[in-house]
Amino acid sequence: MDRELRAKLRKVETLLAGAATLGERAAAGAAAERIRQRLNGRPAEPPPEHFKFTVADPWSRHLFVALCRRHGLRPFRQRRMHSQTVLVEAPARLVEEVLWPEFESLNAALMSCLADVTARLIEEEIDAAGTEEPARRIAGLR
Repeated sequence: MDRELRAKLRKVETLLAGAATLGERAAAGAAAERIRQRLNGRPAEPPPEHFKFTVADPWSRHLFVALCRRHGLRPFRQRRMHSQTVLVEAPARLVEEVLWPEFESLNAALMSCLADVTARLIEEEIDAAGTEEPARRIAGLR
């Protein structure tokens, strides 16, 4: 049994070395890791789960999709789903301990940066007249 697993591992590593596309490399790497885990007696990773995220802001959604891809995940949407919905198939531990906390912290920084840029742009370009009249409170706005 052990000898067979080692032979399989060598074959998979040969495939990994000659893989031409990113998908082939990922599949061969995953197979090699599963064989190594069986050789070391460790339990295999739990199967990936489907996660559904709703990210309404387009900039935040773009950030979330980029983070998914950075971690080797393929975000997708099914036919007729709203544009703010993002589906991801991933291990729960990766999503809960890495992806979502990283997204929350980077998204907070992104929103702060966008707010600063927007305020500066409005102040410099639109409110350039610089009237001395104090701003009046508009109903519905803070």
